[in-house]
Amino acid sequence: MSNIPETGRTQRVQIRLIVIQVLVFSLLLTLGGRLWYLQIRNGDEYTAEAAGNGVQQVVQPAVRGSILDARGVPLADNETRLVVSASRTELLKMKDDGVGVLTRLADVLDMKAQDVRDKVRLCDSKTPQPCWNGSPYQPIPVTDEATTQQALQIRERAEDFPGITAEPTAVRRYAAPGKAKTAQVLGYLSPVTDEEIQKAQDGPSPYLRSDQVGRSGIERTYDKELRGKAGVTRYEVDNLGRVMGEAENDPAVPGSNLVTSLDARVQAVAEYELAQAMKTVRQETDKITGRKYEADSGAVVVMESKTGRIVSMASQPDYDPNDWVGGISGKQYAKLTSKKSNYPLLNRGIQGQAPAGSIFKVVSASAAVRGGHAFNDRYNCSSSYSLGSQTFANFESQGHGPITLGDALKYSCNTVFYRLGHEEWAKDGGIEPKKDAKNWFYRTARDFGLGAETGIDLPNEVKGRIPDRQWKQDFWKANKDSWCKEGKKGGTYVQQIAYESCLEGNQLKAYDSINYAIGQGDVLVTPIQMATAYAAISNGGTLHAPTVGKAVISPDGKSVREIKPKATGKLPVDAQTVKDLDKGLRSVVEPGGTAAWRFGGWPQDKIPMRAKTGTAQVYGKQTTSWFATYTDDYTIVMTISQGGTGSGASGPAVRKIYDALYGLDAEGNQDVKKALLPKPQKALPKVQPDGSIYAPKIKPYNPVPTQPEGQEADPENLVPQPPGQPGLTGSPATTGRRP
Repeated sequence: MSNIPETGRTQRVQIRLIVIQVLVFSLLLTLGGRLWYLQIRNGDEYTAEAAGNGVQQVVQPAVRGSILDARGVPLADNETRLVVSASRTELLKMKDDGVGVLTRLADVLDMKAQDVRDKVRLCDSKTPQPCWNGSPYQPIPVTDEATTQQALQIRERAEDFPGITAEPTAVRRYAAPGKAKTAQVLGYLSPVTDEEIQKAQDGPSPYLRSDQVGRSGIERTYDKELRGKAGVTRYEVDNLGRVMGEAENDPAVPGSNLVTSLDARVQAVAEYELAQAMKTVRQETDKITGRKYEADSGAVVVMESKTGRIVSMASQPDYDPNDWVGGISGKQYAKLTSKKSNYPLLNRGIQGQAPAGSIFKVVSASAAVRGGHAFNDRYNCSSSYSLGSQTFANFESQGHGPITLGDALKYSCNTVFYRLGHEEWAKDGGIEPKKDAKNWFYRTARDFGLGAETGIDLPNEVKGRIPDRQWKQDFWKANKDSWCKEGKKGGTYVQQIAYESCLEGNQLKAYDSINYAIGQGDVLVTPIQMATAYAAISNGGTLHAPTVGKAVISPDGKSVREIKPKATGKLPVDAQTVKDLDKGLRSVVEPGGTAAWRFGGWPQDKIPMRAKTGTAQVYGKQTTSWFATYTDDYTIVMTISQGGTGSGASGPAVRKIYDALYGLDAEGNQDVKKALLPKPQKALPKVQPDGSIYAPKIKPYNPVPTQPEGQEADPENLVPQPPGQPGLTGSPATTGRRP
C-alpha cells in the first residue's frame, strides 16, 4: 500500500492534466497559426503554385498517308530514319541544365555544341530559328539523319546520355520513281504555326504543335486526309514539371493514302522531254532579236480528254521537295524564292500566264460562228490586213485567198481572224458600245473557261485574263492617275502614250480586238485552261474541272472514297461546230498544216491526232511557244516561255510524249508492249489483305530519237504589232504587243 497521501496523488494528476492540456492547446495553436500562415498570409502564393500543377501532354505524331500514282507507285511516302531526340524535362533536372550531355551529344553527331543547344531551346517571339515550338514535355528532335554507329554509341553509353534517345522514326520521303520529281504537284510540308493552331482550335481537325502540314500542291489540298490523328499521352505533373502519373492515352491513327490520276512513268517522260526541249531551244537563235533563246521556264499538261483527270503535269524550273524534309535551311529557301532561280516553287501548269497566240483561234472561230458567220463559208486570207495607217500581216506576208474557218486553223491564217474580230467590234458599236452589244469574242472566251479558275484540286491557281470592256474600265481606273501624271512630264513617245491612256485608256479600241482575235494583246491564259478547253473539243463539248486526286483509301484499305470527275459546263457552240473545230484541228497535222512536219509517220488512221501551234509575242521578251494537241484519249498542252515558235520548240517534246504513251516508233509503228498508257487507267490500285497497296516496279525512261529534224514550217504571228500602252504590263507576262 502506497505511503503517498491521497491529496498529493490527486495534485500530481491534476498537474499532469494541466500539462497535457497546455501541450494540446499549444499544438492546436501552432496548427492554427500554420493554417493561418498557409491559407491567409501565403494563401495567394500557394494557390498560384497549386494552379501550376496540371496535365501535360506528350504527342506521338501520326504516320502521314502516302501519295500514290494511278497504279499504286509511291510518289510521296515515309521512310524510317534514326532520329535522335532530347527530353528537355530530363535535361533541366541536371545541375548544368544538360549542357554537358548536349556537348557530348554534339561530339557524337559531328555537330557544333551550340547548334545542338539551339535545337532544344524553346521558341518565343525573341528566339530565332532554330528552336523548338512544340510541347516542352515531348522529345525534341535534334537530327533525323543519325547513322547506325551514332545511334549505337548513344544507346550503349546510356549513362553518358541521360534524356537522349535514338529511335527509328517515320520521316516524309519524296521517292521520285523513274526520276519523276513531280515537285510542284506534290508540294511540301512544314511545321504548323501558332496562328494555325489557334485558328483550328475549335474546328473538326485541330492541329497539334507536332504536326507537319501541307504548304503547297496536293500535300496541301488533301492535308486533312493525309495527316491522320496524332497520339496523345497525358501526364499529371506538378508545377516543377515532375511527372506524378499518367492520366490518359489516345493512340495515334495513321493518315489515309491518296491515289492520284498521275502516272509516274508518263510524268518522268514529260519532265525529261520538257527539260530537253528547253535545253535544245537555248542553242537556237531568235530570228527577230538575233539572240539565243532564253527558254527560261515552261510547262506541260497531259490530261485524259474524256474526264479531265491529270496524267502528268511538269513545270520548269523545278526543285527537289526533299529539301523541305526536316526543315529547309535559310540558304535553300532563299534559292527557291529568288529571281535568279526564276521561282521554281511556281507550278507553271496552273500559275504560268502568257498570251495564247494562235492556239486561241479555236475560241475566235467559235465566237465567229456565234456571231452569225458560217464555219464553212469563205473568208479572205489576205497577206495583210489594214487599219488606217497600220498594217497587220500574216507570217512572211503569205496569203491563201478565200478559205473556210477550218482552213484558217490549218494554215493559222491571222488575217481571217483580224477581219472577223474587227467586224464584230464595229458591230458592237466600236469605241461607244451599244447597250445590247453581244461581245461574242470576249463572251465566248469566258464560256470556254478562260479568265477564271478551272477548279483543279491544286492550290493557288491563277485566273488568267480576258481583256473585255469591263476589264478595260477597271484597269483604267487603277492606273489613270499615274498615266495622267506621267503624261504631263513632256513629249517623249512613252509620255504621249501615257497621256493618251489617261484620256482614253478605258476604251476598247479597234486594234485591241484585232490583236485579241489571234490571242495577242492583253489576253493571258494558263496551260491548264487551254488543256481543259482542248479536251472539251476532243470529248464532244464537255468542260471538266481538272483533278489530280482519284481516291482516298483508309490505312487498313477497307474504306475507299473515290473522287469522281466533275463536269463544269459545255462549250458555247453546238455539236456540229465542235465537229468542225475537230476537223480543222485534224488538218493542222496533215500535209500543208502548221504541225504536219512534227507528225510525220503518225498513224492517223488508228490514232487520230489534232493539234494547233501557237507563237505568242510578249512585250519586252522573246516569243512564247505553245503547242496544243489531243487524241481521243489524251490532251497535251506544252508552253515554253521565250522559246520561239510553237511547233519548233514544243513540237518535238509533245510528239515524244505521245510516242511513249502509245508505244510508237519513228515510223509510227505501234508496239503495245512498249506503250506506257495506250488507254487511260480506270481501275484503282490493288489493296493487299494487310491494307498495303500493290506498287508495280517502274523502269527509267530511256528516250530514243523518233523522227529526223527538218526545217520549221510554223506560220505563226511573228510580225510586229501596233505599239501598246505603258502600264499594260502589270505582271511579268502580260501583253502581246511588240514596240
